[in-house]
Amino acid sequence: MKINPACPHCLLARVHYEAQLSTDDEELQHKAVIGGIDVLNEIYKRGVTSGSVATLIHRKAYEILNDNDPYFKVKQQSNRAAKRLLPFAHSLIHEGNPDTGELFKRAVLASVIGNYFDFGILEFNVTVDMFDRTFTELFERGLDVDDTPRMLEMLDNVVYVADNCGEIVLDTLVFDVIRNMGYKVTLVVRGSPILTDVTMEDVRTLGIDKKVDHVLTTGSNAVGVCFEEAPDELLEAFDSASLIISKGMANYETLSERKFRPIAYMLRTKCQSVASDMGLEVGYSVAKLLE
Repeated sequence: MKINPACPHCLLARVHYEAQLSTDDEELQHKAVIGGIDVLNEIYKRGVTSGSVATLIHRKAYEILNDNDPYFKVKQQSNRAAKRLLPFAHSLIHEGNPDTGELFKRAVLASVIGNYFDFGILEFNVTVDMFDRTFTELFERGLDVDDTPRMLEMLDNVVYVADNCGEIVLDTLVFDVIRNMGYKVTLVVRGSPILTDVTMEDVRTLGIDKKVDHVLTTGSNAVGVCFEEAPDELLEAFDSASLIISKGMANYETLSERKFRPIAYMLRTKCQSVASDMGLEVGYSVAKLLE
């Protein structure tokens, strides 16, 4: 996805947010924001990819803050909330003994609603207390874009590119359905901390590495997937996948620049830039397949 004129405003707001998470030193917060502005002055132009700009801005902020994981506590909070919600989500998915197609669709829906766990996006801060009610409302509404019937025929060897902590707990509902069908899941996580994204340490701490067949990393702390920094084993996994599932907006922003097929984008459209690029409205629950 190419950068939208609205993106710099949002990126700088997020830098300010993570600076506040990292330090009470207002001078250091100013320096982090100034660092983001410097990056924008250097590389921002029409046609540049949004993910590459975001990566450089957040790396500069982390460097200035001398903090390689300012979202650490937020990630733990997200995981705790999602684990508390998991039994309820599981009961909704299995209610009425659905057939395999319906079960897969419900699991995907729960996972997409989990994408709501994204703290720090401008104008989209969701408290944990609000989430239970919101989850139920969104589950009853269903998927606004539902390509799960076509996805169901492509699950032999899935490469699943994960997004945030918190929602990764609900992603396990999808993993369980796929593996119970006798198929394989390779989970892809970030190579090191960036924003609230899942890392190898996070999945091991949560025991999610036991829920899939393999876990690979993107090779770095880039926002989404930086293919120049990706290990060969990840590129080979993409090439051999029967279906790539891209979770969340950051992964969409980077993977949409490539011509991988088939690929399914599972996310909530939480900002106008991504929604417009997908030809959708803000606030949609999406499972969109490209073949």
